[in-house]
Amino acid sequence: MKAWWKEAVVYQVYPRSFCDSNGDGIGDIPGITSKLDYLKELGIDVIWLSPVYASPNVDGGYDISDYRAIAPEFGTMDDFDRLLGEARARGIKIIMDLVVNHTSDQHEWFVQSKSGRDHPKRDWYIWRDGFEGQEPNRMTSVFSGPAWTLDPFTGQYFLHLFAREQPDLNWENPEVRGAIFETMRWWLDKGVDGFRMDVINFISKPPEALCADGGPGGECVNGPRVCAYLEEMHNEVLSRYDIMTVGETHGITPDDAVKYAGYESGALSMVFQFEHVNTDAGPYGKWTTMKYSRPELKRILSQWQTELDGRAWGSLFWGNHDQPRAVSRFGDTSDAEAWEKSAKMLATCLMMMKGTPYLYQGDELGMTNLDIRALDEVRDVETLNAYRDLVEEKHIYTRGEMMACIRKAGRDNARSPMQWSGGPNAGFTSGTPWIQINGNYRDINAEAQRQDSSSIFRYYQKLIQLRKQFPVMVYGRYEPLLPDDDRVAAFRRVEGDDVLLVVCNFTGEALPDMELTNLLPAQAGLLIGNYSEPAESLRPYEARVYAGKSAASGAVLYDGR
Repeated sequence: MKAWWKEAVVYQVYPRSFCDSNGDGIGDIPGITSKLDYLKELGIDVIWLSPVYASPNVDGGYDISDYRAIAPEFGTMDDFDRLLGEARARGIKIIMDLVVNHTSDQHEWFVQSKSGRDHPKRDWYIWRDGFEGQEPNRMTSVFSGPAWTLDPFTGQYFLHLFAREQPDLNWENPEVRGAIFETMRWWLDKGVDGFRMDVINFISKPPEALCADGGPGGECVNGPRVCAYLEEMHNEVLSRYDIMTVGETHGITPDDAVKYAGYESGALSMVFQFEHVNTDAGPYGKWTTMKYSRPELKRILSQWQTELDGRAWGSLFWGNHDQPRAVSRFGDTSDAEAWEKSAKMLATCLMMMKGTPYLYQGDELGMTNLDIRALDEVRDVETLNAYRDLVEEKHIYTRGEMMACIRKAGRDNARSPMQWSGGPNAGFTSGTPWIQINGNYRDINAEAQRQDSSSIFRYYQKLIQLRKQFPVMVYGRYEPLLPDDDRVAAFRRVEGDDVLLVVCNFTGEALPDMELTNLLPAQAGLLIGNYSEPAESLRPYEARVYAGKSAASGAVLYDGR
């Protein structure tokens, strides 16, 4: 079944780092509005807006103190309404970040909850007695350290799966669910077009995870009532609006994805899975210098494409505000040629798979990781907590070893300011930026790439244009090819008589033994590629897309230059 959100290309904006309009060094809503024409030129259809709600900003705005107010550093509600209207005038939809597993500890709900054990809102959060003078159990936070913090006033511990300033809501309480649903309706009635739902499969906690018995506690992922809560949300809210929803769902299988977002009974439009971005994880999770596994990446991408086929719609992404820069992680930044070719190859692979593509701000420019050398350059709470845990407390890494991990995997890599120009502060701000700007902004910036017909920006633009022109890119079935060759991702997209052949070389080596002739569809013509001249062999980081039969009846739209 066709749907507008299946055909859309989504662009994630991290407001703090996108564009600063008033010189305070912090990106803001008027800054986003000022760049809508840029996004329209790129061709995207939907903006996913990371949180702009009132927040103490302990965790980049994901600690919300008021769901119906705008953080002053981002502007006002009038600024938001103007952004919504200006985006709509350009045919761009906006989805909000829905963060309802937890709130800020400064949210009025939590302030009341911790005011006394008998307060009516006490049960809006998860409180437990300690065990033998310690935390209720040994469950750990995603951000390192215990998942429980003692409130001295009431003598009980509250649960926080992330920072201690982010207490978890108690979704078992129907009043909590009702308040959340009311807030969702408030934003939808204002005119937003849907939600990206933060860690939504954490909302149901297994009973064993909450036992105050000193035990391990267990994990709070894919709990027993997630589907029931999402079904209630769908019935009470989502089904009453023409919107898109995508759930952030760590630790899921394709079968879990079908439960949450299946065509038959799923409550959501789609979910994000993270298996492919964990192929470079080590014994301490992301904090490693290991490179990703190419065979595993290929296997995982293909598995999700095939196992969701006919069952659920997928989402496609290489990076977001929590991930390092895609070209630094999966591409090659060793020199300018490798950087450009690998960035375009990754774009091709992403946009040609089945599902809704999500671009993170700066992906279209090939923005790279930061070169963080000192801990005082770090702004991210997760990174600072991990440094304290792995270096200062457990002595697992030396300072130098941990800094290397941070340069590779830290979230600040994605949060450096958008590189608009080669001018002062990359055109991001006239003031002092809240976080360092990547030193390569004079070479990598939007102004230069918009003037270059062969730039990464123009390549993304052409891919988006092709997606709108060729329905097979959206709705065609996925057929994997060359499953045993881990050097390339090769697949077909097929719908009726239309056939696309996609071949992406994930290595920095030429592949003279790669024979494509027997893979080509009938009447094949090169639709897009990241090299300007044809060649018999597949070159380093080369991507080619051939269109066959009726899909190839038009002229070649782009020659790769």
